[in-house]
Amino acid sequence: GLMAGINAALRVKGREPLILGRSDAYIGVMIDDLVAMGTREPYRMFTSRAEYRLLLREDNADLRLREQGHAVGLLPDDDYLAFLAKKKNISKEVTRLRQVKILPSEADGAFLAKFGLIGMQNAVTLEQFLRRPDVTYEDLSRFDASCCDIDGTVAEQVEIQVKYQGYIDRQLEQVERSRKLEACRIPSGLDYFGLPGLTAEVREKLERFRPDTLGQASRISGITPAAITVISIALKARSGL
Repeated sequence: GLMAGINAALRVKGREPLILGRSDAYIGVMIDDLVAMGTREPYRMFTSRAEYRLLLREDNADLRLREQGHAVGLLPDDDYLAFLAKKKNISKEVTRLRQVKILPSEADGAFLAKFGLIGMQNAVTLEQFLRRPDVTYEDLSRFDASCCDIDGTVAEQVEIQVKYQGYIDRQLEQVERSRKLEACRIPSGLDYFGLPGLTAEVREKLERFRPDTLGQASRISGITPAAITVISIALKARSGL
């Protein structure tokens, strides 16, 4: 209902519709599931349905959606400016933590011993220290008083981004690969039964659901990566690539 209302208003204004992807919001996952695969029973939005759960966290909902919310007129300018300031402060603080170092000569040995850093020989950045499992952003204030001046919501995001950056980066790479599949549209009249290399089960499912893109096709249960490759090759042949 919310998305329908937003897009109805945008259409009246002659603007492009708001489309939230599977990596943008859970409502994007739900809409894509219903459009691409349909349902024969009441749909339940379980987090397990989303392949990008690490990105669809409650704590970063504003970072994911406020930009688009402001673009369609749902977010007042004052709130948008506050959001931009928060986003800038998060980026600025992450950069600062990469530059500020804890020197062995200045380190509190007893405090570091709590985290298994007894007899530290080399300097470490605050970012490296924060990556340790038991360290919180609040602990950084023992070495850098500037951390005490950071807003709590900013500090929370900084800690999450630093600790899980590797996992987040890998998921963003998956999103980028998925976007390439989404950008590859499948002609509505494509004859799946005429494509060699597809099993009877795959042909039947593709004919039933008629996906609009390779991305949608890849999310249909039973459609294998090999089948996606066959379709991709067929599309390239049709376009003369």
